[in-house]
Amino acid sequence: MNISEVYITRTSSFYPNDPVSNEEMEEFLGVINEQTSKSRRIVLRNNGIKSRHYAIRKDGTPTHTNAEMVALAIRNLFQKDINEIKEVELISCGTSSPDQMMPSHAVMVHGWLPESNTIEVVSPSGVCCSGMHAFKFAYMSVKLGETKKAISSGSERLSRLLRSDQFELEVQKMGELEENPYLSFEKDFLRWMLSDGAATFLIENKKNENGISLRVEWIDSFSFANEAEPCMYMASDKEQDGSLKSYMDYSPQELQEKSILSIKQDVKLLGENIIRLGFKKLKSVFENKNIDPNDINYFLPHMSSHFFEDKIYDALVEYGIEIPKDRWFTNLAYKGNVGAGSIYLMLDELFNSGKLKVGDKILLAVPESSRFSYSFSLLTVC
Repeated sequence: MNISEVYITRTSSFYPNDPVSNEEMEEFLGVINEQTSKSRRIVLRNNGIKSRHYAIRKDGTPTHTNAEMVALAIRNLFQKDINEIKEVELISCGTSSPDQMMPSHAVMVHGWLPESNTIEVVSPSGVCCSGMHAFKFAYMSVKLGETKKAISSGSERLSRLLRSDQFELEVQKMGELEENPYLSFEKDFLRWMLSDGAATFLIENKKNENGISLRVEWIDSFSFANEAEPCMYMASDKEQDGSLKSYMDYSPQELQEKSILSIKQDVKLLGENIIRLGFKKLKSVFENKNIDPNDINYFLPHMSSHFFEDKIYDALVEYGIEIPKDRWFTNLAYKGNVGAGSIYLMLDELFNSGKLKVGDKILLAVPESSRFSYSFSLLTVC
């Protein structure tokens, strides 16, 4: 079997609309029960995010779909000649917020690209790691010689689900039980964390003749669902025993009254597990692959919040795989947490920064809190 080297030869991104500051957020997301959120300032102070992008207007009407944003990012890969898209044999798209349950996300992206050919498309499901799973599928396809040129993407469009009107009936029902109703922290917390956007990698079996490429050394992914209960979930609700009750098992009235379709997070479970599980596993990856952390020139950790920055660093030190912070690269503060798209958006910015030198090694790290999954990848500039 012919095993090819695999390279990221181009990256691209698309951000919808102008950046939204912390002060403007409730103009877009609205207020619940005519009261400014009590948790907003606390969450924003901890997460360190100063601006983000939303694919909605202030009245909540959408400006872009998720699939459309990915297609626009793909078009940015081929700015010099859109006809080059006919050479692409695979599009692999990861997201936690597809525009619909059916058809799949990737076929909808493909539908926005009439210039392309009839090709293979893949839609890995999941949360933050879904973008890395999309990357790995494209990588393996090129590695095995199934394709010569593939595209992978990570994207999110969650802003519409964060709007206050999504919770009005729930708050109204709560108002029947208590004088000052409020939205549970598990739901309100994520309203101040998430952003919209899309980014893509062009993945080929040969490097660029001019300019840098990134050779993909490996991509490893791990799930701890065998030992941890769900932490972040949507279209379901958590039972007392830690299991999830599906949206399909609620009546239409209950779906609205309990905001079942909203995204929720068990913050206590998040704090207990998100660092401990994943970065202990990274230590074993380094040992198995004989990697010296001193050889890492750029460390790109996907973080939902800067709250976790010191905790990640402390874990790396504890496990003997310290990477000094002056080698870290993140754009969380000014681009926000774009879930499955974040690692793509970070690498896109770094790839096009002019900072990279041949021989530099880049480590990607993507923790996913939904039921504690992790993806890591090592790239070499060539």
